[in-house]
Amino acid sequence: MSHDLSLAQSHAFQLSRNLMVPVIVFEIDGEYGVLSSDEIHADDDLAIVHEFLPWPAH
Repeated sequence: MSHDLSLAQSHAFQLSRNLMVPVIVFEIDGEYGVLSSDEIHADDDLAIVHEFLPWPAH
């Protein structure tokens, strides 16, 4: 968890590209975290900030 959104986003982007999986940046209690999209459940109490996709947009 990090208090720095730009750091969390940077790590999420790199993780998404390295693993080639969608990755989500989320916020909870004023801190930011990163998880692969398949680990997020609908009943989790997370505020999703952004989802990074590893594939370039066309």
